[in-house]
Amino acid sequence: MNYPKLEILFEDDYIIAVNKPSGVIIQGDKTGDTPLVDMVKAYLKKKYLKKDVYIGLPHRLDRPTSGVVILAKKPSVLKKLNEMFHDGKVRKTYWAIVNKKPPKSKDTLKHYLWKNQQQNKSYALDYPKPGSKEAVLTYNVLGNYNKKFWLLEIYLHTGRHHQIRAQLLRIGCKIVGDVKYGYKNPNPDGSIYLHARKISFKHPITDEKITIFAKPPNNKLWNYFYQKLKTNK
Repeated sequence: MNYPKLEILFEDDYIIAVNKPSGVIIQGDKTGDTPLVDMVKAYLKKKYLKKDVYIGLPHRLDRPTSGVVILAKKPSVLKKLNEMFHDGKVRKTYWAIVNKKPPKSKDTLKHYLWKNQQQNKSYALDYPKPGSKEAVLTYNVLGNYNKKFWLLEIYLHTGRHHQIRAQLLRIGCKIVGDVKYGYKNPNPDGSIYLHARKISFKHPITDEKITIFAKPPNNKLWNYFYQKLKTNK
């Protein structure tokens, strides 16, 4: 089977990090589409000439979202990474392009996320209700494109279902292309302008500080902001 070429961001004997393209699912589902886990396994089998390899998944990205995904190459490493994500020892930074300037240039948002299982959609509430979970993020406005689109950098303090999408909608900011959360038109490729830009953590085995960057997708709007920030990471 032919798989899309993977962009490997980091690899050692214990973990591998890739830049997930938007539209690629993380794990297999009812669609039958090839998941990222299978793509990484195929890459490792070919690279190391092995018949079978282990890949464990300590976190996820939504299908229309792009960016950094870390995977474990050993069960013992997966266990440690799971604990690190659960304990908030992995710092996750996202970029989002939205259709409206937020009320403040920088702010910390605290809501209570309630998930509607039938809709597979989360709602950000000002007060808790049965079944809701606290959700906290900090955003910073990095720039705008013709005062029509705004680039936000977002740091997650908690990891909830569709957290960024729901919390930004609550303050009136819709992620470009995200029709599920109120944007008017879908992107032609089904993506949304939400990108897992950076992950920072201490290596679960070596204890070395690791920071991994992922370039955003190659299109006009992402390229405008990426070049404007003059970053090469």
